[in-house]
Amino acid sequence: MIEISRQYLEIKNIKQLKDTNYSGEECNIVHIKKPDFQLNKFLYKQIGKDHRWIDRLSWSDQAWQNYLNDKDVETYILEVKNEVAGYFEKIFHPETNDVEIAYFGVLKDYREKNYGGYLLSNAIKISFKKEINRVWVHTCTLDHKNALKNYLARGMKIFKEEKINISA
Repeated sequence: MIEISRQYLEIKNIKQLKDTNYSGEECNIVHIKKPDFQLNKFLYKQIGKDHRWIDRLSWSDQAWQNYLNDKDVETYILEVKNEVAGYFEKIFHPETNDVEIAYFGVLKDYREKNYGGYLLSNAIKISFKKEINRVWVHTCTLDHKNALKNYLARGMKIFKEEKINISA
């Protein structure tokens, strides 16, 4: 068994955002308006393979389609020089009027280049375009070494922490 630490973070107001702008190569955030499960599946596998993202590996193509066809799920892509560099999935939870950043990451070739901060800043800004109570996310010690630092640097605050055991 491996013990991991999991943190849940939130930001309750867009004014709390400590924005970061990327001034390097040309990059854009693109909303995928027509769900493409193959794209999400590819990014999930490629980004997640370094961080033990395993819960969706057993999903059928139909399960991916069903998930992405949910009106409360949206996918956004980070493009650098017209190449896909990362993504995030946001889920609106109407029962609590909040947005969860469910999956978030950049592909290996784009890590350590400040794209994560740019992508997260935009994820938060996009989420607050709707009048919501908060944006939240969870991370753990299996995620990228800078994940927690990035969330905190953008103004998010930890609201819950836990230790969990997973099989090795």
